[in-house]
Amino acid sequence: MASLEKPIAPGFRPPAVPDVDVRGFWGDRIDAVADKTVMILYERCVAAGMFDQIDPARPVPDIRMPFHIRSDGTPDTVNVQMFWDSDVAKVIEAAAYVLYRRANPDLEAKMDAIIDMFHDLQQPDGYLNSWFIRMKPGTRWTNLRDCHELYCAGHLMEAAVAYFHATKKRRFLDVMCRYADHIDRTFGPGTDQKPGYCGHEEIELALIRLGRTTGEQRYFNLARYFVEQRGQQPHYFDVEAAERGADPRYFRHKTYEYNQSHLPVRQQTKVIGHAVRAMYLYSGMADVATEFGDDSLTDALKILWDDLTTKQMYVTGGIGPAASNEGFTDYYDLPNESAYAETCASVGLIMVASRMLGRGPDRTYADIMEQALYNGALSGLATDGATFFYDNPLESRGKHHRWTWHRCPCCPPNIARTVAAIGSYMYGVSADEAAVHLYGESTARLMVAGTPVTLTQSTNYPWDGRIAIEVGLDTPASFKLALRVPSWCRAASLSIDGESLDATAIEDKGYLRIDRQWKGGETIVLDLPMQTRFIHANPAVKADLGRVALARGPMIYCAEEVDNASGLNRLIVEDDATDAVAGRAEGLGGAVAIDVKARREHWGDWTGKLYDTEKPTLEETSVRFVPYHLWDNRTPGEMLVWVRTQR
Repeated sequence: MASLEKPIAPGFRPPAVPDVDVRGFWGDRIDAVADKTVMILYERCVAAGMFDQIDPARPVPDIRMPFHIRSDGTPDTVNVQMFWDSDVAKVIEAAAYVLYRRANPDLEAKMDAIIDMFHDLQQPDGYLNSWFIRMKPGTRWTNLRDCHELYCAGHLMEAAVAYFHATKKRRFLDVMCRYADHIDRTFGPGTDQKPGYCGHEEIELALIRLGRTTGEQRYFNLARYFVEQRGQQPHYFDVEAAERGADPRYFRHKTYEYNQSHLPVRQQTKVIGHAVRAMYLYSGMADVATEFGDDSLTDALKILWDDLTTKQMYVTGGIGPAASNEGFTDYYDLPNESAYAETCASVGLIMVASRMLGRGPDRTYADIMEQALYNGALSGLATDGATFFYDNPLESRGKHHRWTWHRCPCCPPNIARTVAAIGSYMYGVSADEAAVHLYGESTARLMVAGTPVTLTQSTNYPWDGRIAIEVGLDTPASFKLALRVPSWCRAASLSIDGESLDATAIEDKGYLRIDRQWKGGETIVLDLPMQTRFIHANPAVKADLGRVALARGPMIYCAEEVDNASGLNRLIVEDDATDAVAGRAEGLGGAVAIDVKARREHWGDWTGKLYDTEKPTLEETSVRFVPYHLWDNRTPGEMLVWVRTQR
């Protein structure tokens, strides 16, 4: 195992959320989260009884979520109530991000009251977990495989960091530093420590965030320890099971592939198991790689990234096709109607991509971040911010709809915190370079080469590909500026103050890297023409044979019954989008809709018949497509991403 001493490593770090003012497309969505979603999340936590468990001033409540009974009559080791701390933490984190945007004394007071509960609940040695303090006392740190203790700690750390930056109040941050110190004393290579790690990864990336905020080296080292220790032999989950008198072979999923602990991380070459856990692990690995300059971790992640994005990812950026393990099955197994594609999994993919950019601008990662963000993740939140998707199929017969809450309510606060923090994903900063990974109306205040730099984007992206960026400086300075050219764009053009630049001459890994002395006041114009295009799937994806998906810019499109009548599988399009017509989608807030020529099958009378030899007639028509993330926001009905084609 490598040394845990942290060298000074170059790399890119995301800006803090308050350093980026977001307007336009993403500004509207942040406003929806601020105006409605966060308070809805809080009220539904109240209704679920979460604070009855967390607040030590209240009587210990009954278990609200009974344990599942196995076929042998024994109770399962897990129920969703045991990780309520993490759901509440994500609500606090989302609230923190919207408090950056506008003052809300009532919301802030509610969050302060929750933080007081956690403060009062914390044990003298720093331990903090409502389930193991109040519901199952005396069993802490006995089942890391199943019980989410470190996972909950990680989400609480992330919330504490966000709330400190938003309000400058240290109370929650101090609570979580005490808990992190307790965890650091409990886990590690020492003879009096446990050589363990969590069955649900998350704390690894959270410790990095805590370390970046506090400057505490031990938190970086502990994050690296958890990454390095995973999958080592003797297997910790076997050891702890034996210590509590359980058969190590008998647990719900019966394989350590489920939680990516089947091998040490550098030996893993296939993305496998529970999708969210995998993405959180890879996020932690990427953060550790950036902080420690660890090329071996980066190389391992590149193998896993290629495995995921070339064999196991939906065109929407959704991942994890199966409900049975909330995760991966086999290569090219991407069914559409039964797709699980959990919202949290796409959020996790965005997190991995963002962190892979910590080693430098590379379109390989930023393109997927954008694809998952605009499609697989954003679909999880309704336009009004009030209802949600947990799973995100690519086809529906009209029975799949958004819901107000879920017995496992991890996705609503996860997509809320992601949307509210979008500014931190848009940019990256190193010692001498600023990178623009995502485009959108915004103003970023960055420190580059020791100089305050303001980048102001003016654009109607993602509906239009023209981006103007004004560079603001107090004094002239030399630094590099990297602008991503998405792989879907075939003819990008670039100018500074009206003077054209040769984009091909400065392109590096899909970014235009401009290295010059900046005076301040320059206006960069990047034009990314958005052509409507049809996408074909690898022929190994059986579900999509003979079908195409429509895309424009970063958006994947779908057909809905409300625009096209029922029977969407009777529509047949040509796989040539040159005659496609872009317009405005009705009732979807100015989104771009696309009309494409098609033919519709008409059949005879099928009454009393299941099979027949008669052929259908074909009627010339057109089909309207709308952005996938907006589906089920209007009249309920069928939906289809992959449409039949005939050459």
